[in-house]
Amino acid sequence: MARSSGVSTVLSRAPAGLAAPMVRVEVHLGPGLPAFFLVGLPEAVVRESRERVRSALVTAGFEFPVGRLTVNLSPADLPKEGGRFDLPIAVGILAACGQFASHTLARREFYGELGLGGELRDTPKLLPALVAGCRAGAEVIAPAANALEASLVGAPGVKLAAHLLDVHRALRGGAGLACAPQRPPPTSAEVPDLADVHGQYAAKRALEIAAAGSHGLLMVGPPGSGKTLLAQRLPGLLPPLTADEALEVASLESAAGRRPSLQLTRPFRCPQHTASAAALIGGGSLRPGELSLAHSGVLFLDELPEFARNALEALREPLESGVVVLSRAKRNVEFPARFQLVAAMNPCPCGYAGDPRGRCRCTGDQVARYRGRVSGPLIDRIDMHVALMTLSVDHLIGGVRPTHDDRIAVESSATVAARVAAARQRQLERQGKLNARLTLPEVARLCPLGRKSRILAGTAIERLGLSARGFHRVLKLARTCADLAGVPVIRVRDLSEAVQFRTLERVTC
Repeated sequence: MARSSGVSTVLSRAPAGLAAPMVRVEVHLGPGLPAFFLVGLPEAVVRESRERVRSALVTAGFEFPVGRLTVNLSPADLPKEGGRFDLPIAVGILAACGQFASHTLARREFYGELGLGGELRDTPKLLPALVAGCRAGAEVIAPAANALEASLVGAPGVKLAAHLLDVHRALRGGAGLACAPQRPPPTSAEVPDLADVHGQYAAKRALEIAAAGSHGLLMVGPPGSGKTLLAQRLPGLLPPLTADEALEVASLESAAGRRPSLQLTRPFRCPQHTASAAALIGGGSLRPGELSLAHSGVLFLDELPEFARNALEALREPLESGVVVLSRAKRNVEFPARFQLVAAMNPCPCGYAGDPRGRCRCTGDQVARYRGRVSGPLIDRIDMHVALMTLSVDHLIGGVRPTHDDRIAVESSATVAARVAAARQRQLERQGKLNARLTLPEVARLCPLGRKSRILAGTAIERLGLSARGFHRVLKLARTCADLAGVPVIRVRDLSEAVQFRTLERVTC
């Protein structure tokens, strides 16, 4: 082994969002003074792998090669991070020394951080690479400590090893590696029921429309009016995640350095108002932020004006594109961020503007400055605006009997979710996407208005000063109202209801 000379190539993947680009670990062992060079834009943790790999090989009983050892992580312009390259580097060195035939490395990918004794340790952010490798048809070898992530892939091509010697024996034709455990059944988190919220009939209707069309929702009301309670119940109105969506959500959790799990319940993220722009959109070591962790679910921003202005402005582009792009000096990483935004705010700094008991003492300038913390372009991108009022004593103590017109007041989440699912199915059959994601040409084609509706629309644009974007969002809302009613065309009542949910001045006064 000490005097052998050769070249080997081992496949692995780098952490870069959910893409997991291929990395070729090329090892060359040649004559010369003993040296160990690691090239290919390695970051600090990867550079330190030289000492981990050396110690692991020696402790496992292998003689470390004497000569000029060069390890190239290709492509050279892609930054490499993490300890996942320890195992492919060690395997590449053994292959360059003639321990394995070259064909045994074909169609195989290797991942794992090595301990100094040769054991394979838990390696973070590994699920996206395992998914990408299996989809490419490769056999993926990962640490046994990552059995949870390996089981989520649900593919027979994932093999687990606890020690470097296990990998060595398997590649030399000895005992095979253990297969990953079977995928665990998806679980559902317990979500609160909509029937627990008393009163607030208009807000409940808005929540149903938002769930049916995946529309953004802004709730404005005094403290204690139920804004947070309503937002927490939105996931219970949404259909469960599909298998592909659940795996994508789990991959995002893994990319964030968390323990992933398969959940049928859609994510509900509620960052504090002290969160920075980097915490929302992602940053640091190019990890996903709250926007991406809420992908396929709900992002709830309570106390919206209290967020930093740059953090709120960072929402504007992902709300339109459904994607977050993190740009650094040497690379860009893209994360999906197709979330449903629910925001809540008070009508004024003290929270009691418009209170019939006159509890508000805010001046007009104070109210204007408070509302001005949220920019007009961001407000314009939120489809629905709804006002919540302080509940009466009768509602609080349960002394109000709901009328026939208020039947949604006592409906459970399961009942409303059934209507939401039916409306979503109509949208998918008609256009293949939810109404909130319709493009401008699709809105013109799928949301035609009759004569009376056009008159109402013209009046609304003139009196409310709706922008072009605002009016197109009104049409999307009206289309969702019609889908909930099960009618093929937008009626005057559908358009009228949609217009009511775009009147922010009425909401905040």
